[in-house]
Amino acid sequence: MNISKTYTKHFALLLLSLFLFLLLNISLGSVHIPVSKIISILMEIGEPPKNSWDIIVIDYRLPKAITAIMVGSGLSISGLLMQTLFRNPLAGPFVLGISSGASLGVALFILGSALFGSFWETFVVSNWSITIAASIGAFVVLSLVIIAANKVRNTMSILIIGLMFGSLTSSVINVLSYLSEANKIQQYQYWSLGSLGNLTWNEILVFFVFYIISIVGILLIIKPLNSLLLGENYAKSLGLNVKLYRNIILLITSLMTGVITAFSGPIGFVGIATPHLAKIYFVSSNHKILIPASAILGAILLLICDCIAQIPNSSFTLPINAITSLFGAPVVIWLLIRKKKVYA
Repeated sequence: MNISKTYTKHFALLLLSLFLFLLLNISLGSVHIPVSKIISILMEIGEPPKNSWDIIVIDYRLPKAITAIMVGSGLSISGLLMQTLFRNPLAGPFVLGISSGASLGVALFILGSALFGSFWETFVVSNWSITIAASIGAFVVLSLVIIAANKVRNTMSILIIGLMFGSLTSSVINVLSYLSEANKIQQYQYWSLGSLGNLTWNEILVFFVFYIISIVGILLIIKPLNSLLLGENYAKSLGLNVKLYRNIILLITSLMTGVITAFSGPIGFVGIATPHLAKIYFVSSNHKILIPASAILGAILLLICDCIAQIPNSSFTLPINAITSLFGAPVVIWLLIRKKKVYA
């Protein structure tokens, strides 16, 4: 059997599935829009909206679907990088504490009045406020992780340090929650559940710029990633500067997860599970195959979860962070039991 032809068929099937679930995702909502009408609207992008369906698709549903694709693919690739770097199947994109740093930034922003007084409310001036607060929190933790990475030799120590950062920030958030008013706690809790549908086209453009920068960086380190599969000592024997590429991997992953958390909140499960699904589906450990496979599978998975979260013919939407684990985890468990082997 020709391996390259098999991969081509697999990727073709995934891309077709991605397109179909994209259309399904856009069609679902409080107002049902036929798929044929959606295709017609998408082909006329750039022209003035003719009716309410055009506005719903272009201004609300299409941005949400694009956000789901970027978030799902970004988290999946980041999870793959962390599992490769730490050689741990349970490592995910948030293991470095970057997401916790973003959450702390948002918590200080929303719950900060408990510590800094009522004047703190004057800083809530725009829709970008929470995004900026999350970005600052993620950047601070990223800086600390990079500093720690240059102080220790063992990669596993970085993993432990990341977990400790996560624990520390969670403790601070708990203290802020205890001291805050109920409406502030509810506002923070709502953000922590994750959301794909709150972004405007301007915000998506900014998101896309950082997303592309991260993707380009990842594509440039495919060979070093393959070298790290058998451990740091093996990579060193091939002449790889392990410390340099370790920092690059940490930086790229942190940039991707930090931006995703800033724009859509912390969305769990996808980054841990999707790389395993890619390895099962393609029966490969080559990052040249796994990176695009994880990206497409992650996008499909999050589109499916968003379809489930959006109850048809209803304005009621379930939190995406709950759906990803509630419906996704049993599927992954079943696949792992069925295959009985995951390629490392």
